[in-house]
Amino acid sequence: MGELTMSIPSDSFYKSGEPIADTKAPSGPIEDRWTTRKFEAKLVNPANKRKKKIIIIGTGLAGGSAGATLGEAGYHVLQFCFQDSPRRAHSIAAQGGINAAKNYRNDGDSVHRLFYDTVKGGDFRARESNVHRLAEISTQIIDQCVAQGVPFAREYGGLLDNRSFGGTQVSRTFYARGQTGQQLLLGAYQALMRQVDAGNVELYPRHEMLDLIMEDGRARGVVVRNLITGEIKHHTADAVVLASGGYGNVYFLSTNAMGSNVTASWRAHRHGALFANPCYTQIHPTCIPVSGDHQSKLTLMSESLRNDGRVWVPKKAGDERRPSDIPEDERDYYLERIYPSFGNLVPRDIASRAAKNVCDEGRGVGPGGLGVYLDFADAIDRLGRKTVEAKYGNLFDMYERITGENPYETPMRIYPAVHYTMGGLWVDYDLQSNVPGLFVIGEANFSDHGANRLGASALMQGLADGYFVLPNTIGDYIARNDLGAVAPTAIAEAETRVTSQIERLLSIDGDRTVDSFHRELGHIMWEYCGMERTEEGLRKALELIPALRKEFWERVKVTGKGEELNQQLEKAGRVADFLELAELMVIDALHRSESCGGHFRAESQDEDGEAKRDDANFSYVAAWEWAGEGAQPILHKEALEFEYVHPTQRSYK
Repeated sequence: MGELTMSIPSDSFYKSGEPIADTKAPSGPIEDRWTTRKFEAKLVNPANKRKKKIIIIGTGLAGGSAGATLGEAGYHVLQFCFQDSPRRAHSIAAQGGINAAKNYRNDGDSVHRLFYDTVKGGDFRARESNVHRLAEISTQIIDQCVAQGVPFAREYGGLLDNRSFGGTQVSRTFYARGQTGQQLLLGAYQALMRQVDAGNVELYPRHEMLDLIMEDGRARGVVVRNLITGEIKHHTADAVVLASGGYGNVYFLSTNAMGSNVTASWRAHRHGALFANPCYTQIHPTCIPVSGDHQSKLTLMSESLRNDGRVWVPKKAGDERRPSDIPEDERDYYLERIYPSFGNLVPRDIASRAAKNVCDEGRGVGPGGLGVYLDFADAIDRLGRKTVEAKYGNLFDMYERITGENPYETPMRIYPAVHYTMGGLWVDYDLQSNVPGLFVIGEANFSDHGANRLGASALMQGLADGYFVLPNTIGDYIARNDLGAVAPTAIAEAETRVTSQIERLLSIDGDRTVDSFHRELGHIMWEYCGMERTEEGLRKALELIPALRKEFWERVKVTGKGEELNQQLEKAGRVADFLELAELMVIDALHRSESCGGHFRAESQDEDGEAKRDDANFSYVAAWEWAGEGAQPILHKEALEFEYVHPTQRSYK
């Protein structure tokens, strides 16, 4: 790296803009704010709802529940997904559970405790109003899903069972073995298909959103590509909802489905939607380690396994004995040793960094020393193998199919991997972006998790947004804005943007594959903006990413045509967006010279190696504005205020 780059001040990579604020959250006691907001919202007459169109991009838990609920309410919904069925949305991959403050175990849980745990778990970088609403709604979600027939695990007496997850000391996680996401998605799917059958929802599978139709500063529709025929079409509506998931695949290797991407959000960002906290990336501690260069994704092992599995490494560096040959007194159960209050159930960011640290010390296990053991021997001795099979059997089977090792007989090997992204498009309390008419729900927005998401809270947020929040807030926007037909010029401009990029990608005819660029970008991001970030590394990334992006537009080879099934073309458009997003992520990580949650700056840690926040200078949401091709992004700050959970140094010891 040149000395010139290191000498450039970090704020030279961006410009500062005006501060922003969430003007929709009511004041007053926090437990009354959601009730107040719902009452203040204008309503749409049931007869008028049939005349109003809403576009939803995505059919995962957030999108599927929103489509079902808005269709049930009587709106005319147009819903799009790039999968062949809504059931293939990435939400189906969630394994461990969904949080709710039901206090079924009578162990001290409450709405306030879930609110507290979430704000603390997010390292005090989330809005209190949004988080409290999420905690309130959590209890309704479980009732809704049970009524839909979701087969949650039950205790002997027939009551719903609970288990613990990271970052809490109560059991509030409801689950369906290791396939909770699948079962919840099937519940939302059946409710959605009921509305498709009723004619209230028009479903468009195998369609990908490629641009936003804007008119007078408002979101009025989308341009989509039929992924089977290549046909470009437009659809207009009174409001647009993005439920398109997170952007973890910017790292190439992640636990996300290969199709997961940032394109819908990024194309909206290019039209002025602010992108908030892009550097907040969650590294999940419980994944099957990388096994070679052939892999295109990584496999998650549910966090629920840390309920009964014990994490350890050999005490001695370079110990290559089989785990069964290492006696107890030569094992380091390091999470239990360092964090006795929470043990193996510390939050994900804490557990991931701890695993990295012991591997950096040379005590990692498996190929390359990039792994730690997750051992169930104690649980099998205590509970019996049949009980362990009943709780985790499908996860154990998955692990054995992938690794060829039997986890009942030898410990699992796990290592951290990119999982969830806490950043996303900025939204207000109504889940509306700063672009009027554009709403963003689920993982696609930034609103509820701060700098680190607690395990089992993704499903909670997705369903809260779709079933309960959005249906109450989008009506207020529609009732206040009686919009007419969209001007043909606005539609034509959006379609031209889409066709121009497709033609440009097809015309390059270079000598490098799309995947080769994606893999190289992922390596840069993991190396310099992954589990641990340094100023030097981030500055290095800001040299490498623009150079790689320039090479992409000169050398990428996209075969085939636009008017046909063309997966290389699909990938190329998504990687083009990742190459732009990656630079913004690095700029955000460079400017935030504190450590918090999933964002760990090596320069900002205490004497024990724990994350060291800087509340005086960084207690804000970083919301970035697109300033144009090649221009520096503009930083807008939303100050975070804490009335109920006062920021303290996070401790799980």
